[in-house]
Amino acid sequence: MKIVVIGGTGLIGSKLVDKLRERGQEVVAAAPSSGVNSLTGEGLADALKGASVAVDVTNSPSWEDAAVLKFFETSTRNLLDYEAAAGVGHHVALSVVGTERLLESGFFRAKLAQENLIKASAIPYSIVRATQFFEFGKKIADVSTEGDKVRLPPVLFQPMAADDVASALAGIAMSSPVNGTVEIGGPEQFRLHELIRRDLAARKDPREVIADPRGRYYGIAVSEMALVPNDNARLGETRFDAWLQAARPVPKTRPQGA
Repeated sequence: MKIVVIGGTGLIGSKLVDKLRERGQEVVAAAPSSGVNSLTGEGLADALKGASVAVDVTNSPSWEDAAVLKFFETSTRNLLDYEAAAGVGHHVALSVVGTERLLESGFFRAKLAQENLIKASAIPYSIVRATQFFEFGKKIADVSTEGDKVRLPPVLFQPMAADDVASALAGIAMSSPVNGTVEIGGPEQFRLHELIRRDLAARKDPREVIADPRGRYYGIAVSEMALVPNDNARLGETRFDAWLQAARPVPKTRPQGA
């Protein structure tokens, strides 16, 4: 089965390409660097020729409201048009858990617009909504930093490893379309500020993390349950401590006298 991964050189895309190839699939890693641009349409026809599945893991280079909306609407329309012409039978798209609860942000309004375009298309589809990735802990801290303090709301948080996101996407891409939404998340729940505090401590980052009920997540006011998946979510296997150890292994000490 030929599977085209649009955005196949990014964090999730590159992991997804590897996992699909390990499972014996014919995979095209499509990205501007390989001559495929979903925003302009360049290279899409050739990349999608003979494909059974297209997986969209692209992301906008800008989160500015107008730019991010234009990116996701234009890119998604192009993909769906070229997929229809190529006879692609399954469109898989990566989205975000809680999108409809985070519409104060232009980014999430754009993701919802993307989802609605996919649902209105005639192409069978699976939308995969993932929780935040462990890999973005520092970025969350950075956008909430004031001086040497990180102020975050003490809401529930259920992030997951990028490897687990890619594994879930691979399984869904190789299965029949669900014509609906699948939610995926990590195996553990935390308070947002507590997890970011642990992440920064592991990096030896001296910033102080403060639980602030008025704190914001990427500039958005969030409710207690806004960032966690539904009860039917498929959960990854990687726990946060195991991910920390793999991401930043403790150096082995040499035996005395060695």
